[in-house]
Amino acid sequence: MMPPLSLTQSINSIVREDWGRILASLTKSLGDLGLAEDSLQDAVEIALVKWAEQGLPKSPAAWLITTARRKAIDSIRRDQIFTRKQSEIAFLTELEHSESEIDMDALPDKRLELMFTCCHPSLAEKTKVALTLRTIGGLTTEQIAKAFLDNPKTMAQRLTRAKHKIKLAGIPYTIPDKSQLPSRLSDILGVVYLIFNEGYSASSGSNLTRVDLSEEAIRIARILHSLMPEEAEITGLLALMMLHDSRRYARTDETGQMVPLEQQNRNRWDRSKITEGKELLAYAMDQKAIGPYQIQACISALHCEADNWVSTDWSQITVLYELLLRMTPSPVIRLNMAMAISYSQSTTAALEILDEIFPQLETYQPYYALRADLHMRQGDKAQARAAFEKALALSENNAERNFLKAKMQAL
Repeated sequence: MMPPLSLTQSINSIVREDWGRILASLTKSLGDLGLAEDSLQDAVEIALVKWAEQGLPKSPAAWLITTARRKAIDSIRRDQIFTRKQSEIAFLTELEHSESEIDMDALPDKRLELMFTCCHPSLAEKTKVALTLRTIGGLTTEQIAKAFLDNPKTMAQRLTRAKHKIKLAGIPYTIPDKSQLPSRLSDILGVVYLIFNEGYSASSGSNLTRVDLSEEAIRIARILHSLMPEEAEITGLLALMMLHDSRRYARTDETGQMVPLEQQNRNRWDRSKITEGKELLAYAMDQKAIGPYQIQACISALHCEADNWVSTDWSQITVLYELLLRMTPSPVIRLNMAMAISYSQSTTAALEILDEIFPQLETYQPYYALRADLHMRQGDKAQARAAFEKALALSENNAERNFLKAKMQAL
């Protein structure tokens, strides 16, 4: 008998909250992400039936990890290479027959190790994102496929290949040593921010945002922050995302159309998120280890502090972009700096920068959107129209396209 819908939703919520920690612990014990995930999935399916009949256990997470361990033992015993798995059997059997109940608070949190595995440099960027959403976020394959606008079967194959590669290549479930940690941590933060950005400004589809992805990125960043509170750039990234996300409800109007930053009703910005973001940023800056995410958070904080578009401190924002550019040279950062320079200096100075970076951003939609805006502010309608047409041709998001069309019609 299927459990009632409300109970199923409650169980799914519990599983989602503890999925990452349980899976990480199982993976560390088994040394096999595929086996760990299959065993945990089996435990969840059993829970849906058992908990519907008997009610929720005292500690659902402990119940799940105990059941998953038993399923792992059963699976290993059926394995043809049983003789090579004796150490795993002995270890898991010892845990299975332990008299004491599992204390989740005392159980070592291995999510950080699993995150480093999922974001290993040998894996493709899309695979890193999908694995992180699956293993740490607990999203289903169908949910991840929807986020990527992929076929669920194709996404399932991608995840299976990734887990197989991790196993064959012997990618370890460990935190890298100090010499590798900065670059490897940077990879993880890049993946988390990529998830957030796809939620904040969807690359395609009918909606401007995908709130579920933005919220999942923030949740993963909070996990990272709790595991490595001394890492200033983790805190900086979390601050940046909170400050950006504070503007969520002002970014579209009642019809779902895009509202640019300069026209947003700032009374609709979430002040509690702004406060948290600024507090996190202050905490990060106190670590005296300045990094790119902290600089970007400073820029976002300046936008949040301005009463309106006109009073924005563009001079300070320009200086921050110059600092950011020295840290991480990028044509996209120069593009954003050009926008700030158009207000702190002149549109002509901004267009000169755009001319310089054109070869690197020839197929980048925001490049043409900014170029159109600059020409429009100069009163050059023909150049603005040509740039808008280029931006439209490169945009796959309907809300974004509608906004660009309205701007072009206003000419």
